[in-house]
Amino acid sequence: MEVTVSLEARFTVASDGSVWSQTGMSQTFWARYLEVFDRVRIVARAVRVNQAPEGWLPVNGKNILFHCVPDFQGPWQCLMRYPAVWAAVRSAVPAHGAVILRVPSQIANLLEGFLNRRGYPYALEVVGDPYEVFAPGVVEHPLRRFFRWHFSRRLRQQCNRAIGVAYVTKRVLQERYPIRALSLAVSDVDMPREGFLSDVVVTNYSNVELERSDIAGHVRKAKPHGPYELVTVGSLAQLYKGTDLLIEAIARCVRAGLDLTAVIVGDGKYRPHLMAQAERTGVASRIRFTGQLTHGEAVRRILDESDLFVLPSRTEGLPRALIEAMARGLPCIGSDVGGIPELLAAEDLVPPGDASALAYKIREVLRNPTRMEAMARRNLETAREFTESALAPRRRAFYEYIRDCTEKWQARRKR
Repeated sequence: MEVTVSLEARFTVASDGSVWSQTGMSQTFWARYLEVFDRVRIVARAVRVNQAPEGWLPVNGKNILFHCVPDFQGPWQCLMRYPAVWAAVRSAVPAHGAVILRVPSQIANLLEGFLNRRGYPYALEVVGDPYEVFAPGVVEHPLRRFFRWHFSRRLRQQCNRAIGVAYVTKRVLQERYPIRALSLAVSDVDMPREGFLSDVVVTNYSNVELERSDIAGHVRKAKPHGPYELVTVGSLAQLYKGTDLLIEAIARCVRAGLDLTAVIVGDGKYRPHLMAQAERTGVASRIRFTGQLTHGEAVRRILDESDLFVLPSRTEGLPRALIEAMARGLPCIGSDVGGIPELLAAEDLVPPGDASALAYKIREVLRNPTRMEAMARRNLETAREFTESALAPRRRAFYEYIRDCTEKWQARRKR
């Protein structure tokens, strides 16, 4: 059976039809669906180029197909390009096979409308939270409040209509977007086989699946004094990751006498704005912008050379960058949003949007080597929960249920 998967990520399509990803959405990611399904068809936005960008990773291949949706960014561009986007999504509606919508996603919202009109079953993988995406200070738009209400409401509706829902968090997204129908928990040993169209199967598993080589063999000894190096990893296409807050916090720490530098890994339209902020606050010489690094080894090398990882996000699902830093045995500071509190201890969290609190927490942690080593040890232990052996059984059981449920629905429709 084929599975159609829609998602909000953006890909690049070369003139020869090959599809490429700058993030973790390469062939390795899509192979997890092929453990249960015969083929996977990806429905997502794409930018067309003459040749594949250097360092990007291949996406399509044997049994991995790609259905291109015209590129857009945000609800307004989607509306402006609606006829072309609508036509592309309409042509992606499957005649048969399973459907999994990775939400929140504007593409998923359109695709779900077509599916509902046909009574076609679909499952969800909930990977983010629109309530936080459109929170104050995250997105500046005159319709921000409407978008926050509308897309949060839409996601709740989708969770109530789906035949199965998998969350990337253990509790945070489940509490905000609950299942009201009778739900059956998916475990790796007990998989329900009856009531496919009346019950909803609910589980959780992360998008992040670590290889053995991703996990450090030991916790490094913390420095008793500076200079210290901080690192953060994330897209600079928006200010979701709070990189501007980190720059302000670094400036405050330096003014307080702390000897530190920082590495910012990532790229996007806000990079010039952030570089100007570093110049304006007097810390440009202490901050290195690497741009986008596509190879995992390059990021791991930077993590291994750093003393502290900081992710002051304004909104999150379950952040890959944080889990990868934890796996390298790094002490980490994060904001109290999304799934971050499920990863870090309460004393390692800061309020979102508060540069002063972030600066205080950085100073507090770096000046306590014993605490840093305890943080690193705790993080390394937590990261081991994100290996294939821990995640794959639940994910596979969920996909098997969706496959079997869809087969039953198709069999009933043929009668």
